[in-house]
Amino acid sequence: MTAGTAMLTAPAFLVGCGSRPARTATVAPAATAAPDNPFLEWFAIDEARLRRVLAELGARGADRGELYFQHTRSNSISMEDGLISSAHAHVDLGVGLRVVVGDQVGYAYTEDLGEEAMIAAARSAAAIAHGGASPAPGAFTAAHLLSKSGGFYRLEVPWSDVAVDRKLPIVRRVAELAKAGDPAIDKVSVSWGDEDERVLIVDLDGRMSLDRRPMTSLYVSVTAARGEDKQSNSSNLAARQGVEWYTEERLAKVAREAVDRTLVLFDARQPPAGELPVVLAAGASGILLHEAIGHGMEADFNRKNTSIYADMIGKVVAPEFVTIVDDGTLPHERGALNVDDEGVPTERTVLVDHGVLASYLHDRISAKHYGLSRSTGSGRRESFRHVPLPRMRCTTMLDGPHTREEIIASVEKGVVAETFTNGQVQIGAGDFTFYIKNGWLIENGKITAPIRDCNIIGNGPDALRRVTMAADDSKLDTGGWTCGKDGQGVPVSQGLPTVLVDRLTVGGTHG
Repeated sequence: MTAGTAMLTAPAFLVGCGSRPARTATVAPAATAAPDNPFLEWFAIDEARLRRVLAELGARGADRGELYFQHTRSNSISMEDGLISSAHAHVDLGVGLRVVVGDQVGYAYTEDLGEEAMIAAARSAAAIAHGGASPAPGAFTAAHLLSKSGGFYRLEVPWSDVAVDRKLPIVRRVAELAKAGDPAIDKVSVSWGDEDERVLIVDLDGRMSLDRRPMTSLYVSVTAARGEDKQSNSSNLAARQGVEWYTEERLAKVAREAVDRTLVLFDARQPPAGELPVVLAAGASGILLHEAIGHGMEADFNRKNTSIYADMIGKVVAPEFVTIVDDGTLPHERGALNVDDEGVPTERTVLVDHGVLASYLHDRISAKHYGLSRSTGSGRRESFRHVPLPRMRCTTMLDGPHTREEIIASVEKGVVAETFTNGQVQIGAGDFTFYIKNGWLIENGKITAPIRDCNIIGNGPDALRRVTMAADDSKLDTGGWTCGKDGQGVPVSQGLPTVLVDRLTVGGTHG
């Protein structure tokens, strides 16, 4: 995603554009259980080696600089019509090296954790600077060593210790539940993923953070046929959870959602086109909040004056009953973090406080630019191959003063937008188009019929001002959302209560 446009799909959406430097050869350990600090025990990354690499990183001067080590084990399984169609295991390993001088960044990375390769990369990153040397730290401070405690997402059994024979029954079971959901179901696809990620962040000030970040996801897609008419839809789950999270109840729920979302499409129709009141359903509609509004509150867009919110701190941007937060401290949420990718502890950031814009989301560069004492713990990156940027974590609007029933009853003619697939956003202005996969028609204060194949079109900041009612049912969506920005994808969570926007353009079909 750039300051121009953003694209989204679900569950993995918003793959933006951007360039990547050339890659070196991968060096990966054997597939054995990971130690508490794999960088030390597998790759001999001790304090002496860190100090030598940091000395090269700061050799030409730097306001800040850090090493970002990453080791990730990931596994995936795909099932089609009861048969395993693919299974993959992957290890990714490397270190990113960054030098910051003012607002300028020098960056390099290597997949080789040998000292010679790291020093060469440090010299490349340091080429941006032209001053006196910034000395390597004499001692290191263990600011956040969360490998054992787990912080916000401790697992009883890490994914590196879960064998495939514990995963396959889960994949098979959810496929069985979806297939049995209705006689019209003739195709079921299931995708599974799990990940055990370790990061070690060490900076020129001697601060050291070690974190272990689990992730799992389950995606169910079904196709149903009634005569010549075929319809497809899906449901998914994702969280920083362990294998025990996949209870029978949870599997039944995700299978039932996929089936119900598909079957209702047989009876759905296109809604009337034009400007209509739109009710955004609780949960998944948070994608609208995230994309059309949240990105405009990331500090780099405002520092560069490309966001409509660039001069709006302290000003009214929404009705008084609207409060929007971005919270990285929610246990086990997909967007949760113990520390961000600059080693800063995460936090709960209030972006809009009772209608007033209260804060942006900051990394360390933007925090210094705005004269703040620290960032909001929002510096995030896709991997060691990327620079950190201000990014959302778990973004939601808090409960409002109304009920869902009151909101529906207040609408004479309008639509409910329930689930979304694709969309496009202009970050600077906030103009958006979102495709509604599932929704409902409202007539005379009552839901009367399902709808499909339509878009909602509007402007994010304008839609926020046009929120006239918000219910007391705010919830985070449990889908596997991945946010893209400047060519980087990071896991996020998002949510919303049931919200009424008094006017958006409804119309068009999905190509």
